[in-house]
Amino acid sequence: MRLARQAWGILGLYFTAAPHMPRAVLPYSLPLLLIILIGFAALSLTLGAYPLSLLDSLHALLGTGEPMAVQVVQDIRLPRTLGAILVGAALAAAGAAYQLLFRNPLVSPDILGVSSGAGLGAVLGLFLGLPSLGVQSLAFAGGIAAVALVIALGKAIQHADRTLVLVLTGVVLGSLAGAITSLLKILADPYDQLPAITFWLLGSLSGMHMAQVWVVAPVVLVGCSVLYLLRWRLNVLSLPEAEASALGVQVKPLRITVIALATIMTSAVVAVAGVIGWIGLLIPHAARLLVGPSLARLLPMSIVMGALFLLLVDTASRSLGDLEIPLGILTALVGAPFFLGLLLRRAGASS
Repeated sequence: MRLARQAWGILGLYFTAAPHMPRAVLPYSLPLLLIILIGFAALSLTLGAYPLSLLDSLHALLGTGEPMAVQVVQDIRLPRTLGAILVGAALAAAGAAYQLLFRNPLVSPDILGVSSGAGLGAVLGLFLGLPSLGVQSLAFAGGIAAVALVIALGKAIQHADRTLVLVLTGVVLGSLAGAITSLLKILADPYDQLPAITFWLLGSLSGMHMAQVWVVAPVVLVGCSVLYLLRWRLNVLSLPEAEASALGVQVKPLRITVIALATIMTSAVVAVAGVIGWIGLLIPHAARLLVGPSLARLLPMSIVMGALFLLLVDTASRSLGDLEIPLGILTALVGAPFFLGLLLRRAGASS
């Protein structure tokens, strides 16, 4: 635990000092953070109720350690570590893409109702008593269906500002999904179903298995890779639609592609980890402070920082006490003050 606290302090010092680093140093931020991510991933395998040394965790990872250590590392900690990396990377990448697409720094991956729709699907599955696979399938389908409905309604509503229509429709449908979720919570069994529903909605990686990692990993890798390949065209979307079209960019197909990729990634990770807020909103802002607004640099930095942030939060949630704290609570406790600090810093810089 002492080593983990020291590592957290070093990382906090880095993020505090990074915006004031010389420009010649900033290009090395991404490989440095990638090294830190790998180091924390190795460290996370040693932390928990059953502490291990780095050497013991390595032997357990290779299957040559004690049976209990092998079971703890391979069946519990390794899936959680990989899951945290994938979930954090997907939410941060989706947030960066959405903020660029809608030209609004306050946009997050659930702006079109994907998290609310996925949450409603999962709650419905828990309410019906479905097995874990059924709950996750309904969560994934709910997120996709919510965004598909938002896009369909956005096309039906005639308005000059298509982006505004999509955002407002997403907010309305997200509120509707939240209301239905609250109704199901009221109707649920308070001794059996309601605790499971509440815990799922707060986000957790405690039930992550390697089978889920193998399902989510291709979705996240493909989604992030395609967004990176489209980085130069996506940068043009920061311009008004008429100017982007004049530069030869097909705005509507590109916008639908970005929405589809971000929605699929978000739905996939929400289906296995629950609703985890603040990552898609906070991490792109922090990455933008280091590398600027260009998606060519912002997207990789957001991916690494999102993975590192959620890995730190998940490791803390299962290591700081006897009771595991849901991830949604910790991300809010860390994210809200940090985001307010960013706002105050920008306000001070502009005054």
